[in-house]
Amino acid sequence: MKLNVMKYVPGGGKWSGTIKRGKSIKFTALEDGANISLLLYSASDTAERYNMPDTLKAQHTSHLTKGHVLMSDNGRVLTSITDDSLGWHDTISGYITRRIVDERYGKTTYQDNRNEWYRSGEENFAVELFRNGLSVRDLVPAVNLFSKVYCTEDGNMHFVPAHAKKGDYITLRTEQDVLLIVSNTPNALNQTINYPSVPIKIEITDAGKLSDDDLCLNFCPENKRAFENTWDYAALLEGGIN
Repeated sequence: MKLNVMKYVPGGGKWSGTIKRGKSIKFTALEDGANISLLLYSASDTAERYNMPDTLKAQHTSHLTKGHVLMSDNGRVLTSITDDSLGWHDTISGYITRRIVDERYGKTTYQDNRNEWYRSGEENFAVELFRNGLSVRDLVPAVNLFSKVYCTEDGNMHFVPAHAKKGDYITLRTEQDVLLIVSNTPNALNQTINYPSVPIKIEITDAGKLSDDDLCLNFCPENKRAFENTWDYAALLEGGIN
């Protein structure tokens, strides 16, 4: 596959970019204990964005892994998960806020600590949204790649420490043009004393043609309908359906 883009996102770092349909986005943890929070929007109309309730309800799950898709609030597929070394990525705990960072890891500021200050997902997302013509009003639930969070019968959420190891990866395939925003900041439920700072590698390559026996397409009937909605919409954008 032709490598289009390679990015390294350091601990505390952030990145955003518009990625064309038909690309593979591979995230690789370069050390143990990674977490990267992710937002997704349709590049053609950012009012269409990742919808956590529909994604989980349609696929009868509370976490994401290979075969699952990330659906929009219009019933279309933004990205599919085509490969995954972990089997569990968190969808329910959200992104970490400035208040939680200060309370858990100690208060730092750029003025006092320069690039060593502890960043939050809340601030990273706000900056990248603004850079792409959006605002904090456009924040949606984030997906936390590399983290495992589960619920017990009492309704409490539990974070699993050391879930991701160095070299673990997950690959997303873009099913339409998407705006991707990532924040390499700790999971909000991670109780570690020291601020986690694990670099992530992002590789964007050509995905190849979707086959009729594709796992994500055939994972469940709801997925297939979402793909069909996506294809119909793409045909309209490209000049109509014959």
